[in-house]
Amino acid sequence: MAGRIRESDIALVRERSRIDEVVGDQVSLKRAGGGALKGLCPFHDEKTPSFNVRPSHGTFHCFGCGEGGDVIAFVMKVEHLSFVEAVERLADRAGIHLSYEGGGATIQRDRGTRGRLIEAHKVAAEYYAEQLATPEAQQAREFLAERGFDEAAARQFGCGFAPGGWDKLTKHLLGRGFDLQELIKSQLVKEGKQGPIDRFHRRLLWPIKEISGDVVGFGARRIFDDDPIQAKYLNTSESMIYKKSQVLFGLDQAKREIAKRKQAVIVEGYTDVMAMHLAGVPTAVASCGTAFGTDHMNVLRRLLIDDDVNGEVIFTFDGDEAGQKAALKAFEGEQQFSAQTYIAVAPDGMDPCELRQAKGDVAVRDLVARRTPLIEFAIKAQLRAYDLDSVDGRVEALKKMVPFVAQIKDRAKRDGYATRLAWWVGWDDEAMVVRRVRQVSGGKTQVATAARVDPNQIALGVEVDGPSRPNPRDPRLVPEREVLKVALRLPEYAGPLYDSLPDEAFTDPAYVALHRAIRAAGGAACGLAGSAYLEAISQECSHASVRSVLTELAVEPLAVKQNDEFRYVSMVIARLQEVQVGKQVEDVKSRLRRLSPIKDADEYRALWGDLVALEEYRKALLQQSAGVL
Repeated sequence: MAGRIRESDIALVRERSRIDEVVGDQVSLKRAGGGALKGLCPFHDEKTPSFNVRPSHGTFHCFGCGEGGDVIAFVMKVEHLSFVEAVERLADRAGIHLSYEGGGATIQRDRGTRGRLIEAHKVAAEYYAEQLATPEAQQAREFLAERGFDEAAARQFGCGFAPGGWDKLTKHLLGRGFDLQELIKSQLVKEGKQGPIDRFHRRLLWPIKEISGDVVGFGARRIFDDDPIQAKYLNTSESMIYKKSQVLFGLDQAKREIAKRKQAVIVEGYTDVMAMHLAGVPTAVASCGTAFGTDHMNVLRRLLIDDDVNGEVIFTFDGDEAGQKAALKAFEGEQQFSAQTYIAVAPDGMDPCELRQAKGDVAVRDLVARRTPLIEFAIKAQLRAYDLDSVDGRVEALKKMVPFVAQIKDRAKRDGYATRLAWWVGWDDEAMVVRRVRQVSGGKTQVATAARVDPNQIALGVEVDGPSRPNPRDPRLVPEREVLKVALRLPEYAGPLYDSLPDEAFTDPAYVALHRAIRAAGGAACGLAGSAYLEAISQECSHASVRSVLTELAVEPLAVKQNDEFRYVSMVIARLQEVQVGKQVEDVKSRLRRLSPIKDADEYRALWGDLVALEEYRKALLQQSAGVL
């Protein structure tokens, strides 16, 4: 067994792994005020960004699903790793050498883990790339050269060659310390009739990488006529690390440009991605061995932050009938993007790779620039089946296309395309076509739009481990929430003043539990700060739901101005104290109402004196906290 990673090394990994940079490899982030960043959550589907990152504290939290934690927790959740694997992944990223207590400075990682399979694919990719330079791979190199890809392009995309022979890669990997079960589990090797054999033979290969850049599989192209397997392309079978519905070829290289340009170009093949990138369209990606689907869309949405109306998703298809069918199928999923969605079809049925060969890089860039809105393309493609010069043809076209246009969910777009449908068909009564589309879509009965859902309240009321998460919009709980925020974010100012607050100052069970966790960790005056302070508190949280509230409050913005922190903290705590004193005032008044000033004179006078003192104290607290909440 491997030893434990030294605690000081774990702390160093946290310190040197900027959470905004690590999260930024998966999610496009925007500034959200108060030093926070915001993006679409990678852990659940959402249209409005509710995923927050606070770089100064090294934490993240999603107000939609409740996921939260530090940079190690993020890597564990997003890549499905164990704690040790996540630390090792971040250490590799930051160039940190880890030491293990009880296991020595260098250890053999646990066999069969995700990290081991990733490492096996890395070694395999290096081996295949080396094989591309061998005499046996001459035909593979010629295949690339004929399509306009030189040696530099092959290196950029990691192209390789699977040599002949049954078990050359298998022997190479076994010699590097991997065992047979790991290689079979990784789908690099399979059981043959006479023992284990390589999965790929005599094929040109492209490494398939996840968004982080790790190789998780391979795409293999047939290049020899005597290849017994007739399929033009073979892909790695699904495994622990490779899910074809969630991986896009080229995304590791395109992700930053997609986020920067707010544009993603979807092509159909590996060579199309290469051609696009080399021609100056660095936002191109392709699905791997499966149709472009919902999971692929969700991956792109997190990079596009698709509430941005300027975002673009551009599908490119062959101009033949199969390509047009693919375009119509894409329409079915198009409305999952609020970004503008387009289609670009090259002339003469060429794909982007062929277009670049025939007409050069400028033609490829022009193909993207001359894109057509996907809905428009889908309508016009179907209208070609009708004789629009005849009345009967126009009537049949409208019968077919009115229900199609009625599927458009955006009312403004739906009415606009209904009008254009009338133009394209040649129907004089545009208003009639619009009216009919509305009737089919139910538009007349759907005038009122649903109230916009606050992303902060999506997960409210969901029972989790321990107390339910409190409603952040409940006005009765706002003072408690703000006080906990300053205790977490500004402990150097909150200090003993916060630590003196009793449990009774908090009414929500989750807030009470978090208050107790803060005090159990040494309180706001303990001297810790930043991620170390939050980690100490997290260790004292009794339930997962309380830790969720902790990470939520650690990233939620504070309405405090620079150099005004001490006054703001004093005002916020005074406001909570005023609420607590107000409850005491009501309790005293209730007791006084039940007493007789004559029969219970002594007790009545004593309570009256308490009431006067409490009212004066409450008034002073109100003045101190005036205008804060």
